[in-house]
Amino acid sequence: MSDAQIINDTRQLKPAMWRGIRRCCPNCGDGALFDGYLSVSKTCPSCQEELYHHRADDGPAYLTILLVAHVIGFAMHFMWAQFRPEPLLMAAILGVGAVALSLYLLPRLKGMIVAIQWAKRMHGFGHNA
Repeated sequence: MSDAQIINDTRQLKPAMWRGIRRCCPNCGDGALFDGYLSVSKTCPSCQEELYHHRADDGPAYLTILLVAHVIGFAMHFMWAQFRPEPLLMAAILGVGAVALSLYLLPRLKGMIVAIQWAKRMHGFGHNA
């Protein structure tokens, strides 16, 4: 693609991000973005869009830690101020909550980052015909 074609063929960021959060292909929204828990598919099974160009690396993990730490920190403050549970009980509850929330958020945030890269044509996503 030439630079003029890329400029005229813009990709919408918000719909792509929501598709990524839903763990769907950022192009069509129908195919699965992942083969497994965090393994991004080589191509979309529905529209054949190439997805192997992504470079999500550590970004999803950093965002997950940022979000989970804020939620758990607020919950810890609230629990301690309102209920004063035993410290071991509070640590157990918040530990399980942190792990569960991390496992839930990580693939969704990775899907969002891959979708942003696709929408912004980063790392080779723009060279697709």
